[in-house]
Amino acid sequence: EVQLVESGGGSVQAGGSLRLSCAPSGFTHSTYCMGWFRQAPGKEREAVATIDSHGVATYADSVKGRFTISQDSAKNPLYLQMNSLKLEDTAMYYCAARLAYSGSWCNLKLNFADWGQGTQVTVSS
Repeated sequence: EVQLVESGGGSVQAGGSLRLSCAPSGFTHSTYCMGWFRQAPGKEREAVATIDSHGVATYADSVKGRFTISQDSAKNPLYLQMNSLKLEDTAMYYCAARLAYSGSWCNLKLNFADWGQGTQVTVSS
């Protein structure tokens, strides 16, 4: 059973930085896609970034140049380094995984199967 546990959320002023972590376990496949999503109150969930087991990353236009997704291997945490945070980045952030998907299949529109419980990020002025 895949389990994903997020941490690292918190409150920060606009322009500041935070790093989110997601500890994965239960991966039974060496090929996979992982991603970060967020959902603000009253808004739909949106994909923020994805990375596959080969290290290829994709980003939403709204975070390009500010956020970096990274992971060394399936046994290591998934990270989301968030810099130059804006008020509109305030949301619950979720880690997600989909085994046996990588390459061009690993993108912001992929239907992810496994989800973490979320960690709150609040950006204030």
